[in-house]
Amino acid sequence: MRRLAVITAALVAVTLAPDALAGTSSRVQTVELIAVGDRLFAPPARVGRFTLAGVEWRGPGRVVFRTRSTAGDWSSWRVGAPEDEDGPDKGSREARSQQTVTKPGGPAWTKGNPWWVGPSVSIEARAVGEVSRIWAHLVWSPETKIPLRLPSAAEVPQVVPRLSWGADESIRRGPPSYAADARFSIVHHTAGRNDYTRSEAPAIVRAIQLYHVQGNGWNDIGYNFLVDRFGTVYEGRFGGIDRNVVGAHAQGFNTGSVGIALIGSYGNSQPSKAALDAVARIVAWRLDLAHVDPSSFLTFISGGSERYASGIPVVLNAVSGHRDTGFTECPGDALYSKLGALSAAARAVGLPKIFEPRAEVSGSAVRFRATLSPAQSWTVVVATAGGVEVARGSGDGSDVDWTWDSSGVSAGSFAWTISAGTARPATGVLRAGGAAPALAIEAASAQPEAISPNGDGQADSAVLTYRLTTSANVTVEIADSVGGVVATIIDRVWTGAGQHTVPIDGSGLADGRYGVVITARTADGTSTQSVVSLAVSRTLGAVTASPAVFSPNGDGRKDRLNLAFSLTVPADVRIRIERDGRWVASPFAGSFLSGPQRFVWDGTRVGGVLKDGEYEAVVEAQDASGGISYSVPFVSDTVPPRVRILPGMRLRVELSEPAALTLRIDGRAVRYDAKRAGIVRIPWDGPARRVR
Repeated sequence: MRRLAVITAALVAVTLAPDALAGTSSRVQTVELIAVGDRLFAPPARVGRFTLAGVEWRGPGRVVFRTRSTAGDWSSWRVGAPEDEDGPDKGSREARSQQTVTKPGGPAWTKGNPWWVGPSVSIEARAVGEVSRIWAHLVWSPETKIPLRLPSAAEVPQVVPRLSWGADESIRRGPPSYAADARFSIVHHTAGRNDYTRSEAPAIVRAIQLYHVQGNGWNDIGYNFLVDRFGTVYEGRFGGIDRNVVGAHAQGFNTGSVGIALIGSYGNSQPSKAALDAVARIVAWRLDLAHVDPSSFLTFISGGSERYASGIPVVLNAVSGHRDTGFTECPGDALYSKLGALSAAARAVGLPKIFEPRAEVSGSAVRFRATLSPAQSWTVVVATAGGVEVARGSGDGSDVDWTWDSSGVSAGSFAWTISAGTARPATGVLRAGGAAPALAIEAASAQPEAISPNGDGQADSAVLTYRLTTSANVTVEIADSVGGVVATIIDRVWTGAGQHTVPIDGSGLADGRYGVVITARTADGTSTQSVVSLAVSRTLGAVTASPAVFSPNGDGRKDRLNLAFSLTVPADVRIRIERDGRWVASPFAGSFLSGPQRFVWDGTRVGGVLKDGEYEAVVEAQDASGGISYSVPFVSDTVPPRVRILPGMRLRVELSEPAALTLRIDGRAVRYDAKRAGIVRIPWDGPARRVR
């Protein structure tokens, strides 16, 4: 961290002096547009010059707008392009304070994107659908020359500091908030023109800050970094480029993400190579600070957005696009299609790297693990708080895996470091040490608790899991109901402290109840045992559920779930429905004879028709020898997708969920499979007069 502080100081040393920016006179005008014709709105009086414009409106309709340049030419009509899921996380201090700047009549306003329009003197807006009021935010942000070649260390990309691009620190509405860690990055585009000049780019960044703060009411500019088409990277939100500053760029996903916006619109226009290279460099550096693999994926719990309710787990790539977290086209199809290659490029920048370093404490055993790119020699060092080394491990390869037995040192806090060549070291702090713990076998269990080794692919084997508090000689045996050993799985193997797993193949066992006996013995002769129950039953054959997605809404299509299974002997059968391990329905309990069986369920239950979501159907069979159960997944989907055709020059459709679309365009049927929710563009050349 000290090295980064020196680099930051060097960057500040070459920024422009404040008086060099004194002539910029950046400002924001917020004016209400009034109706002047059929669906046409304009300012009631002459407005001052501006270079960036955006609109917001009240009502469920849409708005397009155009601007007139200082040369007197009107631009083409631009879609207001709302990005409803930009903004601070719901419930955050920033989101609460944002309400103080909403327009008269309450907060039910749709905010549009800021568009860089160049020097302009007038604006007009046209309402599409139901729109009652329109406001325009007009930002004047003239060009400013800035130093583009800044000093930096090899691993830190060149970043233009806020002072250089003219950030107005006086308008910031709150101090920065910080996340505990950075887990992934989200790529955006800002919208607006792509033909801006190199000298206009910092003025665009400054204008976006003014728009986000004084137009949207946010604390500061929403993005953590911005990149122009020439490959210049700009520091975004205040708080430190190497710190986990919480932005306002992806509602519900701001905390723990790094928001990077490419200046311009990239629906059809391809981003420049210089811009993509710059994004790859900044992603590589920021994720390497957190030791995150840019090509990996993660599960993130949503903080609440229109697409994902609060508490919903969402699988994301370490380099994701804004559309992955919300109902939006951002960052545009052309840029979004580059994210896979961009993440691979970011992974290759500045090798070698250490990914996912972690220390796992189990009793006196501390296991250190990480992944290296590329494979090389590695070292793990453990030291006291005062810097005295107490343990060291080393190895070669792409996987770091070393366990430290801390029983020989006094209990306390220890600092650990994983090093590998020139890679950025990974560090952490943990508590360990103390006298060797007493021998014990903890948390012993078998999953599943009942197996059916009949070769049908369901519950044919089990996995025994247990944890040792200290190293010991371990034996694992299978005993019958009277204590006789019928199989030995592990025979006196010296095993270290920590958690262990043992596969159990029951193909040689007859149906019945058994005990899995774990015996552990230390070198001094101390021993202990733990017994885990295991049932073997071949009564129940493979369970299947069809269709995999059923829709119990009474429309005659996929209304019923078919559960098929087989029994080798007569048995009592119970069927239950679970969601996330919770029992939500009991559609059947009764007796069946041997042979193939089938049960049909219409989705009804005591609490009403099954809600939409992912479930498991559990079939449990009980006979004289015991019980056995299998679970199979299925999905309930009763709500049809919501479809809305969007206005504009391109044929676009907004969907509430992935769906197969059939459109009739000027009498011609067109089928399109939408793989994702949100706004999708329908491939259609030429004008379309009527779309259904």
